[in-house]
Amino acid sequence: MSGTRTVLITGTSSGIGLATAIACARDGFATVATMRDPGRADALLAAALEAGVEVDVRQLDVTDPDSVEACLTGVEKEYGRLDAVVNNAGVATSDPTMEMSTMAALRANMEVNFFGVIAVSRLAMPLLRASGGRLVTVGSVHGVVGQPFNESYCAAKGAVEGFMEALAPVAAAHGVSVSIVVPGFVPDTQFGIFPDADRSTMQAASGVYASTFADYIGWISNQGWETAAQPAREVAEVILRTLTEDNPAFRIPTSRWAREYVDHKLADQDGSAIQSLARTWIGLQ
Repeated sequence: MSGTRTVLITGTSSGIGLATAIACARDGFATVATMRDPGRADALLAAALEAGVEVDVRQLDVTDPDSVEACLTGVEKEYGRLDAVVNNAGVATSDPTMEMSTMAALRANMEVNFFGVIAVSRLAMPLLRASGGRLVTVGSVHGVVGQPFNESYCAAKGAVEGFMEALAPVAAAHGVSVSIVVPGFVPDTQFGIFPDADRSTMQAASGVYASTFADYIGWISNQGWETAAQPAREVAEVILRTLTEDNPAFRIPTSRWAREYVDHKLADQDGSAIQSLARTWIGLQ
């Protein structure tokens, strides 16, 4: 087995995934940068060229079991090991309420944002056990605190949060560190678009909730997002620290704003109290 650390990152065509791939490559990781459509790799490859690093772009559709298996098999064959996985691939939703959406759209959101994370994680776990590796998932403050008019996204991110919290002590007992990184508002990703979305279109689509939606948009408009905004590269730096520092926390907000936001709901902010309790349930001290 090669001694070079290998990381696989999903959703690297833009935003947090792209920035994380560059940060990991700069730190010396053999970086497998995956995306559903490798034809969209131009921005990543240009960033890698500018940074003077190499990334291994591979196709991976997190909703396609064959694609997930083929990618992980290829990584094992090429590198002989896998030291870390960063679950970043996700989709934003634009339907203002669940009633105005369709069951097909709601299920599609869950397939990418929840089941896709699990599909990659479960097949990667044997390789991570062998390396004593890290499993890091990009969550969201809205997986902790529900955001009005974004129910399906919040549900998927909340499901990821609960799944990883339950998995973490078991994985730790077998040598794998599990963490969830929690960003807030990241303007240079598709997930930062909502405050600048086509509000008139969404207003028209909100039906009986139109007046409530208008009040919500009014609140958003007055929030001073410049204090909450965080560039993708800063989130990537937090992810890199989570991959490399000793004993990272389970839940890691990526900014002061994100910490204060989730603090509205969480007293156990970094998840350490719950993790310590859960470890006693499986015989760990």
